[in-house]
Amino acid sequence: MKDQTRVIAALLIGAAAGAALGLLLAPEKGETLRDGIADYVNDLVNAAKDKIQAATDDAKQYGGSVYDKAKSKFSGVVSDANDIKDNAIETARSRAADLKDNAQSKFSQAKAAVKNGSADVNDSIQQA
Repeated sequence: MKDQTRVIAALLIGAAAGAALGLLLAPEKGETLRDGIADYVNDLVNAAKDKIQAATDDAKQYGGSVYDKAKSKFSGVVSDANDIKDNAIETARSRAADLKDNAQSKFSQAKAAVKNGSADVNDSIQQA
């Protein structure tokens, strides 16, 4: 993009210099010549302003496009991270529930074993 700008600037400067020399060497009145030069320079300035405005608009559009792409990719990464987090939480909850159920089952078995053992001891004491 910088090379394009340099080429355009060089062409505009060359055209201005050529036109100025042509007008200076033309057999016209001084006032007419000065008016012609001023008009031509004004036209060149306006053309340069238009080119600069177009380049600025293109740069803004390109910047906006890059920003939108980066924002979209970042949103995708955040979404993926949230999915991974949700899966990890669900897995942890499921394993915690399994551990709780297993512990309650073992506790119930131990309670039953103690109850049976105490009943056996009580029966032994009553028979003696």
